[in-house]
Amino acid sequence: MLLGSQLRRLRESRGITREAAGYSIRASESKISRMELGRVSFKTRDVEDLLTLYGITDEAERAALVGLAREANVAGWWHSYSDVLPSWFPTYVGLEGAASLIRAYEVQFVHGLLQTEAYAHAVVSRGMKDASTADIDRRVALRLERQKYLVSENAPDVHIVLDEAALRRPYGDREVMRGQLQHLIEISERPNIRLQVMPFSFGGHAGESGAFTILSFPESDLSDVVYLEQLTSALYLDKREDVAQYENALRELQQDSPGPDASRDLLRGLLQLS
Repeated sequence: MLLGSQLRRLRESRGITREAAGYSIRASESKISRMELGRVSFKTRDVEDLLTLYGITDEAERAALVGLAREANVAGWWHSYSDVLPSWFPTYVGLEGAASLIRAYEVQFVHGLLQTEAYAHAVVSRGMKDASTADIDRRVALRLERQKYLVSENAPDVHIVLDEAALRRPYGDREVMRGQLQHLIEISERPNIRLQVMPFSFGGHAGESGAFTILSFPESDLSDVVYLEQLTSALYLDKREDVAQYENALRELQQDSPGPDASRDLLRGLLQLS
């Protein structure tokens, strides 16, 4: 997905059609489309030929993109959970793991990276009503595995705005919710995590379109990706004008929400009431 979006950006910036790009690597227009959507594996030779066609001559830039092609062909750890994941989600997990900055707004429930095991189990059980206990446990295990990013050597910066609705909507029993609130208070103290709460008292705000996540990557030439999850699919947006709209919305949410310290106080207040 990440490499595909970069190849598409390069092709479009040069005004080259998918048909012409396909001809250059002895393939069809649909093959280029599938490559750009991240739905096929990448041959190193094809990527190198496309980079040549797109006028990318800088060796460092070529090496970085060819390296992405090799990484894309290696199954990530999350592929062992593919049997309990919707088809669109492994792509997100891969992008999340490559991100250096994760920004998000959540309204329905606490963001997956910040969920406790008990809360995650309640959320997954609600969303997978017909699933077996084993499948639910594996889905929760994946969520906990993703959270290891937050304490890894190259941990990303994480900026999350939680709507107060996500904190007041109960998943699990009283003890589960208390444990979740306490966890948020504690994890928000980590230097790489900035957690804010958008309170009901503010009224209407910039998050009116619903939850979204923005992923940014350490490579300066890789565009940000907006992830929007839907009931039966997901959208990955990387066009600059689309990303800018969501960045503006998140910036407004951050500006209008209490800062991290005041948000922790709000969490403590909710914990006392729970």
